[in-house]
Amino acid sequence: MVEAARPATPEDLAAVQSLADEATAALADQRGGPHYLALEAPAALQVAPDAALIVGTIDDAVVGFLAAREVGRRDGGRHVGIEALWVTPEAREVGVGECMLDAVLDWGRARGCDGVDAIALPGDRSTKNFFESFGLVARAIVVHRTFDDA
Repeated sequence: MVEAARPATPEDLAAVQSLADEATAALADQRGGPHYLALEAPAALQVAPDAALIVGTIDDAVVGFLAAREVGRRDGGRHVGIEALWVTPEAREVGVGECMLDAVLDWGRARGCDGVDAIALPGDRSTKNFFESFGLVARAIVVHRTFDDA
């Protein structure tokens, strides 16, 4: 079994969309998931020169994806914003996510970015722990209240 990551090709888009649908269904039931899907999740997953769409593979089969983009800051710097990361549950904990994150970190460094941001939903300890294993730490906590629960 060989885990790897590579830039997505147009031929990968159907598999990536299927995984994105799987991710959307799973996130919709998580605390904070509906707001993430409405406000933060990428509207479309595509191969584009100003973004990274990475696929994670096991023995060449696409089992995960990572979508990221370069974000300009007010101070003139740039960083990588991870918009989505998903590995199908049957392929987790074997290194696919790590391969994809390594690939996007290399992509960001090559573009002159100086950091990376990602989102972990409240209570999603496995995602938080995964990102922390790469040195990502909380820099903000976003709080929210809907008006109909007053």
